[in-house]
Amino acid sequence: MSERTNGHGTEVISNVLQEQLDKRYGPAGPRVGAANNQTLEVLLRHRTVRRFLPGVVAESELQLILAAAQSASTSANFQFTSVVVIDDPVLRARLAELAGGQQLVLDAAVFLVWVADWSRNIALACAHGHSIEATSYLDSTISSIVDVTLSAQNAAVAAESLGYGITFVGALRNNIDSVIELLRLPEWTFPVYGLAIGIPDPADPADVKPRYGQDVVVHRNTYTAPADTDVADYLDRINAYYREQELPEDWVKNRLAGRISTKESLHGRQGIRNTFHRQGFELK
Repeated sequence: MSERTNGHGTEVISNVLQEQLDKRYGPAGPRVGAANNQTLEVLLRHRTVRRFLPGVVAESELQLILAAAQSASTSANFQFTSVVVIDDPVLRARLAELAGGQQLVLDAAVFLVWVADWSRNIALACAHGHSIEATSYLDSTISSIVDVTLSAQNAAVAAESLGYGITFVGALRNNIDSVIELLRLPEWTFPVYGLAIGIPDPADPADVKPRYGQDVVVHRNTYTAPADTDVADYLDRINAYYREQELPEDWVKNRLAGRISTKESLHGRQGIRNTFHRQGFELK
């Protein structure tokens, strides 16, 4: 809480931005004074919501969310993003199964699958008599995935600004070939992740999750390795967060190592390169 003086005297205000920054970085994080900005509040209060209440997202709101997605930056206006709205309960149940049995896929009001899509632009180029040699190279694949990510993040922020909670579901890539078959995705497309949108359950204990301090991730002019003290500060904060959530608290052991130690920790994703090839992406 802080105070500010205006023409009507002194009023007490709650600095929402600072509260969220303190959760994100701890007391050593950025200080914003009495700044107030609703867009920044939406961005800084983001949390992963894994428990949803029953309810729907109105079609008009979904269209706005998707319009926000299509308003994201896109390489050369190529618009590489396709979105599959999953409203068939049978398909939704199968996707939940393919994503490791995640209940949130079933409970979310809306579930979207974000697809990197070269297919329509390739068809258009070929229809006009142009060759497509450059699409075989890795940069073309990267461009399409970057496009999808920018669009999906816009959609996530739009949904949160409307009061909904969101969770990205990368576990669809655990069984990527089955997802492609289930959604009848054509050649030159690739499903990158799902996005669950719904009404957050107030009983969900998840909160704003700590991040590395800016001294670790922000570099000036050239890259600088992080100081041991800055990394230790983050481990203290993230482990405390997991203790509060009653989860295994050792982030390095239970999160990081569990994701990178062996190829089996990829849970099936180690074969994704082959799937890219089968979908037409040569990755030269």
